[in-house]
Amino acid sequence: MQTSMPSDLALGANPPAKSRRILSLDIARSAAFVGMAIYHFTFDLEMFGYIAPGTSVSGGWAIFARVIAGSFLFLVGVSLYLAHGNGIRWRPFLRRLAMVAAAAALITAATRYAMPDSYIFFGILHSITVASLLGLLFLRLPALLTLAAAALIVFAKPYLQNGWFDAPVLAALGLTTWPVRSVDFVPVFPWFAATLAGIGAAKIGRAAGFWQWLGQWGDGNSRFGRIAAWPGRHSLVLYLVHQPVLIASLWTFAKLSG
Repeated sequence: MQTSMPSDLALGANPPAKSRRILSLDIARSAAFVGMAIYHFTFDLEMFGYIAPGTSVSGGWAIFARVIAGSFLFLVGVSLYLAHGNGIRWRPFLRRLAMVAAAAALITAATRYAMPDSYIFFGILHSITVASLLGLLFLRLPALLTLAAAALIVFAKPYLQNGWFDAPVLAALGLTTWPVRSVDFVPVFPWFAATLAGIGAAKIGRAAGFWQWLGQWGDGNSRFGRIAAWPGRHSLVLYLVHQPVLIASLWTFAKLSG
């Protein structure tokens, strides 16, 4: 599985007002983006034949990919709660959701053209879109109940997989009995659990005063902090452009060195 990622929205939620941004969360998204870019570069090296086939989907690289996807979806849950835990701000939420959904549709169209046998029909951006919507249902629930729901989604998946879900239109649930062919597949089961874990953690953090403390620590005045946070604040755009840049660079290198 190729995981991506991919600011709060890029990965699904809406940030608080600019003056209330938590620098550490943007830096965390930046770190996730860097990890995603490293993984994709490895995938591209494999595609161009510079490393052994199957490298990116086995061993430590497979674990790395899942950690990246889980990190982004966890941050979606944290951002969703911090932005809307006191009441859903529908206009910014829907505007940003539409941006992610449009980007997801663009990825599907592009990969359907480039690799029709394994195109991305439900990748990280699709998963973020759905997780952002479903996550709204859990914003007012107690933290422990939210975390329990996350655990249930993870552990119940093997018991829910059934031929009833084998219809292609239901493949995004992740409950089919047949393997899904896609270079980036991040289904609802079990990945929505990461977003719920983020919501639950954000609730606990707010009750403990953690986010207020973290906001004071990261006031954004540090030049290093602003630079480190920049990719996280623009992760949706970077997600859309980084792979074409990487592939074009490797293609150029291959032509020049050949």
